[in-house]
Amino acid sequence: MAEEDGQSYIDYDAFLDPDFSPTAFANSLVIATNNPSDTPIDLSTPLSRVLFDIQEIDTHIHTLTTKSAIPLLTHTKDQADAGQRIVDEVEAQVATLTDGYERLQKEVIQRYEEADQVRVAAERLWETVRIGRSVTRCLTLGRQLETQMTEVGGSTASAAQAKKEDHRAMVRASNTLLSVRHILAASGPDEEGEHLSKIDLIIYLQNSVLTPAETSLRNRAQQIIREFSMSSLAPSSSAPATYAQSEETKSRTTSALLTLQILNPRLLLAALQAYLRTSLTSSMASIARALANLPTLDRTLLEVSARCQNIVALESLLDSIEPPQSQSTNSTGREEEEAGNLLEPLLAALDTSSLPSFFWRSLAEGLAPRIGDLVSKGGVSARALKSQRERVKDSIRECVLRGSQSPGGIRGKAGAWDREAAVMVGSVTGSLSR
Repeated sequence: MAEEDGQSYIDYDAFLDPDFSPTAFANSLVIATNNPSDTPIDLSTPLSRVLFDIQEIDTHIHTLTTKSAIPLLTHTKDQADAGQRIVDEVEAQVATLTDGYERLQKEVIQRYEEADQVRVAAERLWETVRIGRSVTRCLTLGRQLETQMTEVGGSTASAAQAKKEDHRAMVRASNTLLSVRHILAASGPDEEGEHLSKIDLIIYLQNSVLTPAETSLRNRAQQIIREFSMSSLAPSSSAPATYAQSEETKSRTTSALLTLQILNPRLLLAALQAYLRTSLTSSMASIARALANLPTLDRTLLEVSARCQNIVALESLLDSIEPPQSQSTNSTGREEEEAGNLLEPLLAALDTSSLPSFFWRSLAEGLAPRIGDLVSKGGVSARALKSQRERVKDSIRECVLRGSQSPGGIRGKAGAWDREAAVMVGSVTGSLSR
């Protein structure tokens, strides 16, 4: 083949050069076969040269293929036979893999799919059982709550029903209600109350049992706190309360306090503050009226002393009651967690160290402007008040000291009340010396 290349006049190296340019080669042919001075350019000669070169190359290719036909065919046949052998081997391996896959699909994949379906069914059944247990527990607690509410009775119960009322059932009902709340509040993934809010029976339970029961407990407890009275000073046509009656009042009030504390500590604080506000408002108005009509002063101050004795009794009762265990373990407020009794949060909210002291100082603060208005208007009332100033001072001082004592059956906090008495006397007589 090298010999043939040497006998040919064609410059194969020029054609095989990577920098070969057909345009430059054609231009060189035209310049080689024409004179630069010729006006008509002869293109037939270079064209014939190119055609002759192509025919020479074609003849050369034909000669080479004719001489090498048998080796080429033999090489092609060898390659084809080798490829066929490879295909046969690959087909055998593919058949083996196909059989293995079919066996794997039959023995593993199909069984896995069946097992996965069983797993999904088991998970759904377990979820159903878990929800059913939660619903059953809520319904059981709801039925228990209904029974306890029957034991509690109502504020409008008859005399025969009132004897059957069990105020301790209020605390039990509150704890039951709190248990249901905890279940319904645990609505996170994998928690006991998950999906319960979507169940119609639970929605009905909330609307027909839980919410009315909570409202009834709250109203009943607030009513008991509003009616709390332990003092025997207030003038009354009935006989003084016996020891048993006093203990029953303490026990009933304790149940009411614990009920509100369990339902919501803020409800308890609001009820106690409302009780104090009511006592202050009533005392302030009655003292202002009595100072304008002095013959009624002694009776009015006796009533005010009775109200303060009730506050002393309430303070002692709150001091003796520890927060329920459910509140100490689930409290969200720092003060509630640290409080050792029900009195401490109230004192912190009122920013005082004693409820009687708060009562007298708040009462004095409210009375001062009213007495000033009474004196500034003048008249018979103002003149009578000024003329009996010493008697009024002694009566008010006695009222404070008497009201700050503990009522029978209750041991109040020991303490001197001279400062509170001086503040009350100053609020009333301060305007009289002007």
